[in-house]
Amino acid sequence: MKLNLVTLSILITLPVAFTSSRANAAETVWISSLDFSPILQGWGKPQADKSVTGKPLSVAGDTFERGVGTHADSLVRLDLKGGSERFSASVGVDDAAAKDTARLVFKVVGDGKTLWKSGVMKLGQPAESVDLDVKGIKTLLLKADVSGTSVAYAHADWADAKLLITGERPAITGPPPEPAVILTPKPPRTPRINGPRIFGVRPGHPFLYTIPATGDRPMTFEVRNLPKGLSVDPRTGQITGSLTKPSDYLVTFRAANALGRVDRKFKIVCGDTLALTPHMGWNSWYVWENHVTDAIMRAAADAMVGNGLRDHGYEYVNIDDCWAVKPGAADPALGGEPRDPQGRVNATGRFPDMKSLTGYIHSKGLKAGIYTSPGPLTCAGHVGAYQHEELDARRFAEWGFDFLKYDWCSYGNIAKNPDRDALEKPYQLMGDILRRQNRDIVLNLCQYGMGSVWEWGKQVGGHSWRTAGDLGGSFEGIPAALFRDGFDVYSRNQLHKFGGPGGWNDPDYLLLGYLSNWKGQTASTPLTPNEQYTHVSLWCLLAAPLIFSGDITRMDNFTLSLLTNDEVLDVDQDLLGEPGRRVAIDEDREIWVKDLEDGSKAIGLFNRGEAETEVIARWPELGLTGKQIVRDLWRQKDLGTCEREFTALVPRHGVVFVRLRH
Repeated sequence: MKLNLVTLSILITLPVAFTSSRANAAETVWISSLDFSPILQGWGKPQADKSVTGKPLSVAGDTFERGVGTHADSLVRLDLKGGSERFSASVGVDDAAAKDTARLVFKVVGDGKTLWKSGVMKLGQPAESVDLDVKGIKTLLLKADVSGTSVAYAHADWADAKLLITGERPAITGPPPEPAVILTPKPPRTPRINGPRIFGVRPGHPFLYTIPATGDRPMTFEVRNLPKGLSVDPRTGQITGSLTKPSDYLVTFRAANALGRVDRKFKIVCGDTLALTPHMGWNSWYVWENHVTDAIMRAAADAMVGNGLRDHGYEYVNIDDCWAVKPGAADPALGGEPRDPQGRVNATGRFPDMKSLTGYIHSKGLKAGIYTSPGPLTCAGHVGAYQHEELDARRFAEWGFDFLKYDWCSYGNIAKNPDRDALEKPYQLMGDILRRQNRDIVLNLCQYGMGSVWEWGKQVGGHSWRTAGDLGGSFEGIPAALFRDGFDVYSRNQLHKFGGPGGWNDPDYLLLGYLSNWKGQTASTPLTPNEQYTHVSLWCLLAAPLIFSGDITRMDNFTLSLLTNDEVLDVDQDLLGEPGRRVAIDEDREIWVKDLEDGSKAIGLFNRGEAETEVIARWPELGLTGKQIVRDLWRQKDLGTCEREFTALVPRHGVVFVRLRH
């Protein structure tokens, strides 16, 4: 059965091209003579008649006067306007790459059909020639993609790239425009309890959990069978106290307002395991980077309550780098003594009272996170924890922090060319120290997937571990990184075998809304609306931490709708805690499935291609038989029943996200 869904893409009608009297005279148009501004690439800016580094175009010692220098993953979209006859080029990895780390594949696509594809190319390999008949083609795509794990030095050259035309001059264009369509329905005015159905805490440690619930306020809360040592504030739903006896406690949450009431079962697990579901919250880095302050963190906590994110299960408000003193800083707000006479780490003048800050965040029913490095310095050059690990962990606990991001950074100068034991060592040390503190501190290992961290991250005390590099390391490269570090790293390493309750694969933050463009300004995410739906859907299928890192105080309705769809979030926070996996791939079409605790399955139908396409999810690939009810999770509505497969039209770089149940 085929169900035609409303897609997020739109069709563009191109104006009729009127050619001059010389239309039949062949003319050569060099691609480097066109406007480059719409070109998309993973790092830097495309260069005309030069490599991406600004040096002369050179492949395996052969130099070229004309061409386009890019950095993979890159896409040149050409509107041929129906007047081009041939396309030709010589492609390869530019000699200026310097290091032989990148493996590239070049591809030419005409009106959705692959016309030519190179083999895997590397530094020093002679250029491959392309010469294609492109008569009648409207849109030509020149793609250079990374093949493998490393994007470093992925310098891709389209040398001597040109078109032979007999009609209107071609142009480089961007992707077709997409409206930011809000699919998430507004929550009902009646009470609805959201978020996870389970929570872990260690015996004797402070307990803080706020019942996340939407609906008209005022609202009252109660908890049936709440164990001794805990109490709930009936006005806020904040549960506080401490448990002394290890056990599983089954309770029932109740939320009520003038329009009704709702109950939901919940399990409190008092034992040794934290992070029984992926963390949800906010981090300062990708919007505030080195400008973060106490006031910014308090405003973030206020915003998490004010915009309702807390009511959907978000709870962590996390400071990233640049809160600690920066040795040698000229700015007095960042300088000072890195440590006090007892060796305890000092914050900058931007954070005058850390304990007051965490107290403020806790008063909102939220939790506070902090950042440091196992090295002498953090990534931004602020003081790290090296040789002060015990003191710093104790300091974080005394200040009242609940989360620690531990970033490799300068530890690479301590452990050069590390083997697996050396990679584990600093995280094992900090994991052991945190277990001895008098409060629960969730530990995030930020070391970019080195040494297959997913195989050992949990055993050294990590509750999540980064699986790849920074998703937003380059503002312009975020779209390419989404597909490379999200889809490809995950499926290639079969990461679904390693994540689960107590330890989660972390592909980095949700880069939505307003972000730093690394030029001293903020700008809207470079992800298109379709790519943003793909971003959130994939993270939920992966059972990844959902840590938003855009400007939480400045969110439009579209961004808020992406972060607050409770049926989508339920997939991420599912009690079973089993990460999803890719079960089918056909060119740019992919099917991902996540098994859920109630026996149903969440299915993502993804289109990584450049045009709308039909994607089919077949029951044998999903491990299903018989009739299945199909529910559209973003629209929160049933679509009907399918018996052997489900088919949907999926827009460019988009997703259709459904749940299948008997």
